[in-house]
Amino acid sequence: MSGPSKKVVDVAFKASKTVDWDGMAKLLVSDEARKEFATLRRAFNEVNAQLGTKFSQEPEPIDWEYYRKGIGSRLVDMYKQAYESIEIPKFEDKTTPEYKPKFDQLKQKQQSLKESERLDKEIADVQELKKKISTMTAEEYFEKHPELKKKFDDEIRNDYWGY
Repeated sequence: MSGPSKKVVDVAFKASKTVDWDGMAKLLVSDEARKEFATLRRAFNEVNAQLGTKFSQEPEPIDWEYYRKGIGSRLVDMYKQAYESIEIPKFEDKTTPEYKPKFDQLKQKQQSLKESERLDKEIADVQELKKKISTMTAEEYFEKHPELKKKFDDEIRNDYWGY
């Protein structure tokens, strides 16, 4: 298999792997929506199966001799020459190299924004803790940090005092 048909099959296969059908199904609330969703999923799978079988095979070679016997060699030779002169252009992706760096920058920007939000929240928590530390009880502190309470309780229970 080569050319555009292989590209179509590859894209369809990748698309079927990236669709989160179960995740989308969890968002549906009505029975009618679930029914329509099941119909869409079935149609999607049928199209993928057709693409996988129909376009994954090389076409059978033309038996020119068979047609020469029935139609005549002059007409068949003309068709054969026209058929063999057809050149299917290869697809050249000129847009991906242009937009890939922009997409990567956007992805990095989104990641940095998420990290910035996380750090802002952490800074706010530390500032709040700094304000309350002088009046905070151990119970209030352990309420916010249960992992430390567990660690201290384990140390006391095991009679380990850090020496």
